[in-house]
Amino acid sequence: MSTNSDKTPPNLNGKQKKHLRGLAHHLEPVVHVGREGLSESLIRSANQALLARELIKVKLGQNCPLARKEAARQIADRTGAALVQLIGRTIILFLPNPELPRDRRIHI
Repeated sequence: MSTNSDKTPPNLNGKQKKHLRGLAHHLEPVVHVGREGLSESLIRSANQALLARELIKVKLGQNCPLARKEAARQIADRTGAALVQLIGRTIILFLPNPELPRDRRIHI
């Protein structure tokens, strides 16, 4: 599976980010970054989760070799997703998927 990095991440204004943060509040992290860092398999997992859900949380483990801001930037760049928020060691990413059924899409 190829990455979504050829796509331009959606431009989100402050109000849209606030809405997405509210939606993400109850979500559990679906991708966990460990000592291997941002491996190809981790990026594939993040891409699959974004395609299925559009909005995901990524948790950076204590043994992640990258600084949290650098890890957030890299994973957003490599997936083509918008970085909604980085709080502590949790990253919130958003990537709209127009192929999802209308009732499962996030409308911002």
